[in-house]
Amino acid sequence: MSKSTHPDRIAIRICDPVGMVRVWAGIVAAVVGMTVWGAGGAVAAPAAQSPATGVGPTGTSLMHGDLWSTDSTPFPGPGRTARLSASSVPGGACAATFIGRDGMPISLCTQFVGGSPVNVAVPTVTLFDPRTAAPVARLQLAKGGLLGGVYGYLDDRDRVVVADGSGAILRVAHRRSGSGHRLYVDDRVDVSRHIPADDAITGLAPDFDGRTWFATTRGVVGTVGSDGGVRSTHLPQGEELGNGLSVRAAGASIITTHALYEMRAGADGTPEVVWRRTYDRGSARRPGQLTGGSGTTPTYFGPGGDGWVAIVDNATRPHLIVYDSDTGSTVCRMPAFVRSGQGTENSPMAWGSSLVIPSTYGYQYPPMAVSGPSVPADAPFVGGATRIDVSGQGCRRVWENGDRIATLPRMSRADGLIHALGYGPYVPGAIQQAGPIYYVATDFATGERVRTLRVGTGPVDEPLELTGTIARDGTLWQATVGRMLKIGR
Repeated sequence: MSKSTHPDRIAIRICDPVGMVRVWAGIVAAVVGMTVWGAGGAVAAPAAQSPATGVGPTGTSLMHGDLWSTDSTPFPGPGRTARLSASSVPGGACAATFIGRDGMPISLCTQFVGGSPVNVAVPTVTLFDPRTAAPVARLQLAKGGLLGGVYGYLDDRDRVVVADGSGAILRVAHRRSGSGHRLYVDDRVDVSRHIPADDAITGLAPDFDGRTWFATTRGVVGTVGSDGGVRSTHLPQGEELGNGLSVRAAGASIITTHALYEMRAGADGTPEVVWRRTYDRGSARRPGQLTGGSGTTPTYFGPGGDGWVAIVDNATRPHLIVYDSDTGSTVCRMPAFVRSGQGTENSPMAWGSSLVIPSTYGYQYPPMAVSGPSVPADAPFVGGATRIDVSGQGCRRVWENGDRIATLPRMSRADGLIHALGYGPYVPGAIQQAGPIYYVATDFATGERVRTLRVGTGPVDEPLELTGTIARDGTLWQATVGRMLKIGR
């Protein structure tokens, strides 16, 4: 989802532990001041982001960790002492989880509703008990594309900002009373007149001037001002969006199935194109990706925290491409992978001038999840991840490992580890979704695994490229297709 980095729209068939129930359901996924020494010397953490973004605690309020989509956090994760401390069955798969100032995890989920087999997937905001991981409140939303917006976020009042299927952007708050916890819509802005009837909002993010940016599947990009005013523009016909948008003080980065755009809000808030760069979108969808074109949400990183923007294209041998954020000039370009699978649906993680890119090539999405046939029709999910350092002189590969990551990973700037769920080593002929599921922690500096902990078994705990988050206390909250896992230290 990057579809985030994690699937944006997924339907999957799963079995219960005794194989008695088969469920078809639509699942949406899309999935600070420290310095740590990496393989090449000191790696600077991103600068603190402006309070004007209107988001809650840094690292726990956005799907990709921060507005720049670095998929990093200032908090340490479970790491070397990781243990599964609690879990629950939320009744659906939770694509993204946020944690507000009160410590309550809150997720954007797809709840399974209906008969047997279950055939209705309802987008649902779900609130969890921070101690037991049990769901304590739910609020169902109008059904729409991509959960009506996988790329929601928490605002400065710990309200979930999310789009629903009616063409509205909602702010969902929660409170506790004598009868328990309650979720409710605290604010609603109708943007439907800016969106075609066959379209849906796929991405949401706040900017540094108090606006909310939104993007739709069919290429509408818009803003909602602090006064509720809505402005929009339409990108060229035929260009679609399946990833999130990244935001910096000077504007926003948006990638379509054809090109990367740097945009800014004009005087009245209307999104304007600053520059546009086409990339090699390939001739077809690749196995392990959901659509044609790039599978990555753009990642801001580098000088000043946002001087560069990175994507991975969809060439036969995909390339990492880094652009100057202001001018669109190419900083460097090199093959994204060597031994790993040749493709990714995840956004690059960033720390200072370094990027870490997981491979999803060959990841087995169900047929209902993808857009059109892939070329080749299938491929083994061998996995792999790589670290590439960028400078004014070009790109340099630091390491490449064999990690078979199956969630949108989170990189901790506090402990220097990459935290994720995944599978064991690749075994030819093995079924991807049947077998042990592990929490894995990998050293950012070396690419070496430092912790492997079994936390579940597929298919009930298939990670499904869903997105987790790391709380201030070092707990990783990570959903699977069937459970919410609380992995503590």
